Amino acid sequence: MIRINDIIDRAVDVNPDADIDIINRAYIYSARVHQGQMRLSGEPYLSHPLEVAKILADMNLDSTSIAAGLLHDVIEDAEATRVTPEDLKSMFGKEVAHIVSGVTKLSVLPFSSAQARQAESIRKMILAMADDIRVILIKLADRLHNMRTLQYHKSAKRKEIAQETLDIYAPIAGRLGIYWVKKELEDIAFMNLNYGEYSKILSRLNKGRQESEKYIETVKTLIQKKMEASQLKCEVLGRYKHIYSVYQKMISQNLSFEEIYDVIAFRIILSTIPQCYEALGILHSMWKPIAAKFKDYIAVPKPNMYQSLHTTVIGPYGERVEIQIRTWEMDKVAKSGIAAHWGYKEGKKMDETILKRFSWIQNLVENQENFRDPSEFLENVRIDLFPDEIYVFTPRGEIKSLPKGATPIDFAYLIHTEVGNQCTGAKIDGRMVSLKHELKTGNIVEIITTKGHHPSKDWLNYTKTVKARTKIRQWIKAQEKERSLSLGREMCEKAFRKHRLNFSERSKSPAMETVVGEFGLKSLEDLIASVGYGKITPLQVVRKFLPKPEAEEEALLTKGVEKRERKKTKEGVIVKGVDDILVRFAKCCRPVRGDAVTGYITRGYGVTIHRTQCINALKMNPERQIEVEWAPETIETFPVKIRVRALDRVGLLADLAANISKNAANILSARSENRSDDETVTSFFTISVENTTHLDRVLADIRRIKNVQEVVRIGR
Repeated sequence: MIRINDIIDRAVDVNPDADIDIINRAYIYSARVHQGQMRLSGEPYLSHPLEVAKILADMNLDSTSIAAGLLHDVIEDAEATRVTPEDLKSMFGKEVAHIVSGVTKLSVLPFSSAQARQAESIRKMILAMADDIRVILIKLADRLHNMRTLQYHKSAKRKEIAQETLDIYAPIAGRLGIYWVKKELEDIAFMNLNYGEYSKILSRLNKGRQESEKYIETVKTLIQKKMEASQLKCEVLGRYKHIYSVYQKMISQNLSFEEIYDVIAFRIILSTIPQCYEALGILHSMWKPIAAKFKDYIAVPKPNMYQSLHTTVIGPYGERVEIQIRTWEMDKVAKSGIAAHWGYKEGKKMDETILKRFSWIQNLVENQENFRDPSEFLENVRIDLFPDEIYVFTPRGEIKSLPKGATPIDFAYLIHTEVGNQCTGAKIDGRMVSLKHELKTGNIVEIITTKGHHPSKDWLNYTKTVKARTKIRQWIKAQEKERSLSLGREMCEKAFRKHRLNFSERSKSPAMETVVGEFGLKSLEDLIASVGYGKITPLQVVRKFLPKPEAEEEALLTKGVEKRERKKTKEGVIVKGVDDILVRFAKCCRPVRGDAVTGYITRGYGVTIHRTQCINALKMNPERQIEVEWAPETIETFPVKIRVRALDRVGLLADLAANISKNAANILSARSENRSDDETVTSFFTISVENTTHLDRVLADIRRIKNVQEVVRIGR
């Protein structure tokens, strides 16, 4: 177990004036309240806060942060520790208590699902992060140590924690510029989620390590000599890319391991910015540069303050070589991110210019307020955390950061909501372009607006930012509500007239207030809109006003018709609260029994069933969403598409077909694509399965076939 003296020594190395007393007191208090508690590894619980504090000290953080790290679990484990925020406040001050409260999860609150708990925990973390950035730094240190000891959890729990780490925590570390934490989190998460691929890449890296070490030394020596000849004092480093980044490149570019040229990358560190550009010129005179692979992050830094020159050249053996050039100060920022510019040191406030660099945190806060549905909120947090950024300019020369693939509409909403709503055209570098045009780094973007113009639903298909999508959907929702109110009122009046009732009169009666409450709604307007949307049928409303015998007779008659219709269709899905409605399955995501599903009302087409995480479903108006569930005791199969990537060999297709058939899954269609350059074959099958368990069994069997590298379920 790490010793408190090691942590104190590190804190003093970073800042000789560090408040050692608060660290010592936090250690003693944490040891006392956690006494008798054990971790799954069998170690005393105190080992965890000590490891977290050591990681924070290695980040060069202040004494308050280290003390909060030692205390970060004392409120969360309140049942065992009996510690309250007030206790912390009285003993360690308002600042420490505030940070520890921000780190604490919402584990004590009841939620409808694990996803809802995760969403609310992350929502709270985002709000606390915007208030005091130290909250997320402690949370990252906590997660890093938990990932290092993940092997003590059961398999299902390991995968759940690893996936959350890959989705949320690793991207946050990257956005804060703390790349060493990001890389370690990604590699451990990847190892637990896909050990097969992880071990393959690791063994291939290790296999050629001796040869690679020689290559690194050769290239380093060549660069060093050339720089010394030009009187440029520098340090040259060679490094291996981390395993998860290699895997991502293999998947995103459909490459084999042997085809990845930048498994090894080089870094040149110098004293000044002019020296960086001089070194770049020397490199380009030594080896031919690849123009499309040059990026100047010194002139245009990343939002997380990362600065460097990136270039790829044709190296000494005709191979591609990736090289980064930066100053010592830039290297410090690249390693520590926001912690390198820490402004809280012993009570000082964060520099305003640094805070501006992290405006994306404020965007996260603003965006989270618009999403109450847990799955939608988590999806949008991922979008905000994973931007592969581009940098564009306003006509006045201001730099704006947007995710890769962003369009003029995203830019317009970034400027102002009204500019976005009234956007009718755009000029890129003085030339008119369509609103679908993808922006590129360095573009000067000018938005053309027309007063009275409104957003289009089609814009959702080519917007990338959460802000733009949220504002467009808000406008559409308002418009659809107006239309649904009109349609709903018309439908209710017609249904009431059919039963010789006056809808206008009934809507003003106290009975209508009771009916609104019975449907779980707040107002008559909500009831009428729900009828217009199709969530409630006008017949359901009318029945509430019919005399009991007549209502029962009507219900029985309708039920008989519904039963007959349902027998014919055998959809396998029940739409909650609505029985007399057509159901169809979306082809974009092809839901299978056992998938988490949601329904979307489409006028004239009934309810379309999507998987909850389907991108098309996430684009739709939430007002049209309706709860659905799989019907019990229906025997039917569902079509699903799978993709199999394997090294080509004789009899491969026959083995694939045999394994699918062996598992009682019918093959509806099949096609294969060969790649001569790497001797791989990609096969696409549409198979019919009973449920997700059946599908998982088929996929597991295919993975065991010789030469198969990857098996995944796909949408269309």
